[in-house]
Amino acid sequence: MTRRRAPVAPPVALTVAGSDSGGGAGIQADLKTMEAHGVFGTSVVTAVTAQNTRGVEGSHVLPAEEIAAQYDAVATDFDLGAVKTGMLATEPVIDVVADRIADADAPAVVDPVMVAASGDRLLDPSAEAAYESLIAEAALVTPNADEAAVLTGIEPTDRESAREAGEELVAMGADAALVKGGHVGDGDTVTDTLVGVRADGEPTVRTFEHPRIDTDATHGSGCTLSSAVASHLASGETLDYAVEAATAFMERAVRYGLDVGGGPGAVHHLAALREAADRHRTMTDVAEVVEAFVDRDVSRLVPEVGMNVVGATAYAERVSETAAVEGRIARTLSGVAPNRGVRLGASSHVARFLLAAREFDSDLRFAVNCRFDEETAAAARELDGPVTAYDRDAEPEDASGTMGWGARQAFGGVEGSETPVAVLDRGDVGKEAIVKVVAETPEELGERVFALLDSVES
Repeated sequence: MTRRRAPVAPPVALTVAGSDSGGGAGIQADLKTMEAHGVFGTSVVTAVTAQNTRGVEGSHVLPAEEIAAQYDAVATDFDLGAVKTGMLATEPVIDVVADRIADADAPAVVDPVMVAASGDRLLDPSAEAAYESLIAEAALVTPNADEAAVLTGIEPTDRESAREAGEELVAMGADAALVKGGHVGDGDTVTDTLVGVRADGEPTVRTFEHPRIDTDATHGSGCTLSSAVASHLASGETLDYAVEAATAFMERAVRYGLDVGGGPGAVHHLAALREAADRHRTMTDVAEVVEAFVDRDVSRLVPEVGMNVVGATAYAERVSETAAVEGRIARTLSGVAPNRGVRLGASSHVARFLLAAREFDSDLRFAVNCRFDEETAAAARELDGPVTAYDRDAEPEDASGTMGWGARQAFGGVEGSETPVAVLDRGDVGKEAIVKVVAETPEELGERVFALLDSVES
């Protein structure tokens, strides 16, 4: 029989930007990001660039009338929830886009693209002044430090100057400005500054902090961030929420950047989507490991606090993105048994250790805590890889957390060498000593635990 159609009506957003033949920035990045957020992306191509991860080799700007025709075709057919702009290249193009956005019944996110991450210029110098008319129509303008300096004459070098630049952009007519901090300073923390204005005309300032990622693979980061904000606005979210969610999305996209091309690489526009898609498989993997442990009876390795098997999803960043046994695995009169089923976020201790270990080796996906005694410690040292250890009594008072500190002690000194397969946590007063076994796959984790058990039992 013929099946009935079941249509879906997602929010719609529009990107007005240049095409990146390398696929990491521009229209291509915008559409990938919108799709990752569940938003239907439409596009107006302003320019065709010949570029890749190493730089821009050529650029051809489309005639303003062709750009206007594209915009009108989209605007007269789709109910646009948000519009974002990227590379506009010339003054006539900026004027056309500003006129259209002024008449649009949708918030506009203006990413004032002037220079590519490679350093290649993407805006005619004579067009810089034309941006004022477009900024005046923006719900949000998202310059990096260099772009903010060009637009306002204020060079953001710290929080105060970033706020001043944001206030100047708001004074130019934008509802709000997000001055991105990636190019500000060289510390361990990146601070993005969101400046808005209250109904009484007083400025509002909010900052978003996240750890700086040690990478040059940031091609497409500005496009991706502004598209993420536009996607949330198209979905009806507030501006504050949109910016907060977009900066978190951007952090993951940069952390798990794509190693493609001969240059530094590009951000991973679908990292968050891939993480979510991997949750069910990770839960299944953990459940199968637990079942194998029950069948084999690993009670000899279960610590007093109970055992837990933890699996991190691909691109996991938070405890809520790890799967574990709710209530842990306990010894019983007949062997071992999980207290309850496997769910996301069920572990704290082992999950935080695994996430911290992944900062040093992102291929690590699974971990388990085992009993620590003379036999298991000796057996651990016979496993198929290096074993490291740390003493909690050496933890400094200003450590940000025992699991993070312990992972740094265990994995921080092995850069360029083989990743440890097990870590001996010698515990402290009131803290049970533990052997933590880590692995890239559930099969590998099971093999290492069973090798440990065989050695102890023999």
